[in-house]
Formats: sequence, structure tokens, C-alpha cells
Amino acid sequence: MEWIPSVIWLVLLVLFAIAEAATVALVSIWFAAGALAALLCSIITGDIWIQIFVFVVVSAITLAVVRPLARKHIFPHRVPTNADRVIGREGVITQDVDNVASTGAVIIGGMAWTARSETGAAIPEGTVVTVKRIEGVKLYVAPAQR
Repeated sequence: MEWIPSVIWLVLLVLFAIAEAATVALVSIWFAAGALAALLCSIITGDIWIQIFVFVVVSAITLAVVRPLARKHIFPHRVPTNADRVIGREGVITQDVDNVASTGAVIIGGMAWTARSETGAAIPEGTVVTVKRIEGVKLYVAPAQR
């Protein structure tokens, strides 16, 4: 009878490990660590409430401490490109910007870019604009606040 909690924790450990291996998405590895700790605890004490407490605490600590580190390596941060440097800069419209007609060009730092209006409103040639965002090779601009 004393071995039943140990078997339950072992079965849970195996199930959580199988679920993690099947998904490889850091979904249940935290619970596998908690089940392992509870299994070791069940060998030391027969009190099921202590085992459950150890399971919850170890799972929560593992989740809180290890997950941010693991996500950093599994989902690396987006590396900015040189094109991202134009965001927030000002330029001059060289061809009327019209989102409906898909026309528009802007000069930023001596380079010509395809331009679209951030708000959808037409922007006439010669207007000073600020780059709000970039999608592919198109800059989304809005008239500069002066």
C-alpha cells in the first residue's frame, strides 16, 4: 500500500515525459520535473499532501526559472536589419502616395523606397513624412508633425 503513490508519480512522470517528447513545445516538462520530485518525496515520506505540495512547488519553480531561459534559446529574438533603421526617420515624398492606386515613393537618407500611407489618406509629392513601420520593401509613412 505504501508503494501506490510512488507508482502513481512514476506513471505521471512517464506520461508527462511522453507528452513533452511528442510536442517538443515546452508544455509538460515542468510537470515531469514536479512528478520526479514528488516520486523522490514519496520514497522518503508516505504523506500524500506533502508529495502533492512538492509536485506543485517544484513544477511552479521549474516553470518560472527555466522557461524564460529555454524560450530564449528555442525562440531567438528577431534580429533587426539595416532596413529597420529607417523607422522613425523623416523623408520627402517624391511620388504622390495613394494606397488605392498602389503608388508612392519616398527618399530616406538618400535611398528611394516604395511608400504607403499609414492612415490610408493620400500624401502629395514634396510632403515631409515620418516612417512608422516597414513591411518588406514598403515604408508606411505619415506626415511629419512640425
